[in-house]
Amino acid sequence: MDDAALLISELLARRWLPRSHRLVKRALVDAELFAQVEQRLAQVGLRFMDSIYADHVGLALLPAAQNAVLGEAGVGANNNLELPRDAQALLIVLWALIVLPKRERQTSRQAMAEPGQSDFFPAARPLPDAASTSPVLSYKALLEDYGAQLGKKLRLDANLKLLERHGFILRRQDEIAEGPLLDVLLDYDVLAPRILDGALADVLAREKAAQELEPNQALAPDQ
Repeated sequence: MDDAALLISELLARRWLPRSHRLVKRALVDAELFAQVEQRLAQVGLRFMDSIYADHVGLALLPAAQNAVLGEAGVGANNNLELPRDAQALLIVLWALIVLPKRERQTSRQAMAEPGQSDFFPAARPLPDAASTSPVLSYKALLEDYGAQLGKKLRLDANLKLLERHGFILRRQDEIAEGPLLDVLLDYDVLAPRILDGALADVLAREKAAQELEPNQALAPDQ
């Protein structure tokens, strides 16, 4: 078995692989190997999913295969995991709260540990990895802010387990973090404008304003 076949087999078996994986690293710099991987995947209606902003890679259906297999209309057009509608809504909310601020930090070459540090040449700095830029959400805050809209605690807990099982998020006690597939399978270029200019725009603006207000309150002198 050659390296192209081995990489595809591992991706099919494990569903995602870290960019640090030996064969993934090689495929991303070896044009011949990457072309072999893409060609073989295309023969069975699949494509290699990668983003420089994500720490993992995965597989997805090609658009033509997606329409043929899942249908062009209805929930099946973008959901082959049988996620209920409230789980899909929760996934979008989590993506907006985790990936959008992460992408902003990555494109500005700013890690979470250095919010106040300035740089004369930020574009020359290496792109921070997801681990150093991806925010961690509080489960209690998520339940308080979105529980009523997402089915309250019972449904929220069930859907969080479902999203964790599919690799979109990671759970660490009261914390919700980015999973391997959250920034790989959801299309940033399509989702970001819809969210930033759409239904969640006001919510995200209020949350950003509150985050900016907190350090100012901490620095304010006692009255």
